[in-house]
Amino acid sequence: MTATAERRSPAIVEAARRTLERPLASYQLVLGATALLVGLGLIMVLSASSVFALRTYDNSFAIVQRQLIFAVLGVMGAVVAARIPLRIIRRLVLPMLLGTVALIGATFLVGVDVNGNRNWLALPGGFQLQPSEFAKLALVLWIADLYARRQKYLSTPRYVLTPMVPIAGAVAALVVGQHDLGTALVLFALIGGMLWVAGLPAKQMSAVIAGIFVVLVFFVATAPHRVARLFNFTDPQSDPDSAGFQAIHGMMALARGGFWGVGLGGSRQKWGSLPEAHTDFILAVIGEELGLLGTLVVLLLLVVLAFAGIRIASRTKDPFARYTAAGITIWLMAQSIINIGMVLGLLPVIGIPLPLISYGGSSLLVTLVAMGVLLNCAKTEPGAKRALAAGRATRAQGRVSRRS
Repeated sequence: MTATAERRSPAIVEAARRTLERPLASYQLVLGATALLVGLGLIMVLSASSVFALRTYDNSFAIVQRQLIFAVLGVMGAVVAARIPLRIIRRLVLPMLLGTVALIGATFLVGVDVNGNRNWLALPGGFQLQPSEFAKLALVLWIADLYARRQKYLSTPRYVLTPMVPIAGAVAALVVGQHDLGTALVLFALIGGMLWVAGLPAKQMSAVIAGIFVVLVFFVATAPHRVARLFNFTDPQSDPDSAGFQAIHGMMALARGGFWGVGLGGSRQKWGSLPEAHTDFILAVIGEELGLLGTLVVLLLLVVLAFAGIRIASRTKDPFARYTAAGITIWLMAQSIINIGMVLGLLPVIGIPLPLISYGGSSLLVTLVAMGVLLNCAKTEPGAKRALAAGRATRAQGRVSRRS
């Protein structure tokens, strides 16, 4: 390393340290990473879905137009969630949870089957709603409110476990009843993560994890197609035309992309070889078109979100904000890890979208609202509200000066 590089490295580290010491660092990290992920997601949904949309709807833009509508709605919801006082959000927690459970229950009566999962409700205009996606945010907020109210008693395991585990477990069981094991797995990860954040002792934590494992094994064992996927993911070539088909073509896409990729729009797998190219396996298309470099950018942005969420949870003095930030971070990272592991062949294929990237209106909408809530939590960090107010005052003064 040259002397110039040695001098430059400490300077970069020092600049990064000063940046992170700013009161609004977490706020800006969440805002910037979310905006970049949504923008990249829309571009890649257009690229990955264009062929399928042309064949199905005679319009290459049909799918990305739907995604754009939900993105706009999600941004509007995020703005509201970022501005509304947290005390009002806490008042809405129980109605949100009950409403979500009611919508999940409605899928058993009037639900729409998609790929074997009865977890959709039909909406006017050809749109569909997936209530189980909203269960993720509803459970995060409900658990955060519960633990914030019980903050003084969380040293007693009974107050950590009840009624959180029975109620959250029942919601997850409803989702499993829809045959949506992927979303249920995220909910189980959320339950386990929140118990850990609340400080549940190792003995009780081990019992809960063991119980979740037994439940998952039971639901996998009772579905032949899940058993086939479970035993096939270690060797997809053993059944290349059925259980291993999607995993094989996902890896082919990643291998063809190399480091630099074949160029935006140049994927071959999206022409019909790779099922769910614009939804669950969009990372494979990113790897093929944008290469390893593009996938690393996605991973880096997700790591930035995780870092910001952990930073908010560790710095805020508001218990509700702390548990909410931790819950949202656990949810998004668990879902991201499952999706990425699935595409890379490290986990069985279970339909689950990559947050903020994959096509899926319900997923994008609720995730953007969750990002708005996370921004709201970031404002509870020391000095954040004053810095925001000062920034608004400076911008208002600048507008007045330009007019005059």
